[in-house]
Amino acid sequence: MYDLMGRTILITGASSGIGEAMARLFAQEGARLVLCARRLERLEALAEELRAAHEAEVFVHRLDVRDRLAVEGLMQHLPESSREIDVLVNNAGLSRGLEPLHQNNPDDWEEMIQTNLTGLLYVTRQILPQMVARGRGDIVNIGSTSSHEVYPKGAVYCATKHAVDAISRGLRMDLVESPVRVIQISPGMTETEFSTVRFHGDQDRAEKVYQGVQALRGQDVAEAALFALTRPAHVQVGEIVLWPTFQGASTLVHRSADSESNPSHGSSWSNFYELKE
Repeated sequence: MYDLMGRTILITGASSGIGEAMARLFAQEGARLVLCARRLERLEALAEELRAAHEAEVFVHRLDVRDRLAVEGLMQHLPESSREIDVLVNNAGLSRGLEPLHQNNPDDWEEMIQTNLTGLLYVTRQILPQMVARGRGDIVNIGSTSSHEVYPKGAVYCATKHAVDAISRGLRMDLVESPVRVIQISPGMTETEFSTVRFHGDQDRAEKVYQGVQALRGQDVAEAALFALTRPAHVQVGEIVLWPTFQGASTLVHRSADSESNPSHGSSWSNFYELKE
């Protein structure tokens, strides 16, 4: 099996959530990290922590993946030791709003499309050619269970994640003659800042999404990516879909007042959860 020791991994959206969890796990595994996000102060704090804990080589860079010129200029801001990217993790993504399509704010549409789809394309186009030229590398796209199903009031977000799935599959076809691998990790309900962002900072509303559910953690998603990345060179893990045990679909979960400490106790669970405002 491969390992991550000494491999250079670039992670977008690395300042929180799944991206941060991947940074922590990959640093522990000996990887050299390039961490990108819009919130530079968070990246710097994370980098200091990883250097102290693991003696990791970490470089941070403020990057908005929606900014094509900034993405195209990314490599010139990296130190020489970090310019040959072995693994690209396209993690930057978000959802905005939870209303019927005809009531959505078009500004929210644009932010989701530009971040989840266009930004992924910009970064991939910038990094992938060097992988193809060297004959090695891995692309990890963070999809979602929403890459495969649609739920009420989430049409545009789900559309962007369906697009991530299409890009991953199409890219794998384009690279069939190359050793470069394309991996998609598609998690279900994961307790991060996702809902806080979706609800434009309404923390009370965001917390209700996860009440009574033992959701996935960023660490769970990071471990799935680690598994895929450390397979032998002839093995390409096309996709890993992760669900919390008590989630059957995007709008179907069991809830308990004490789900984490007693997840098997079903008498206090509700039968159905519908995403509501």
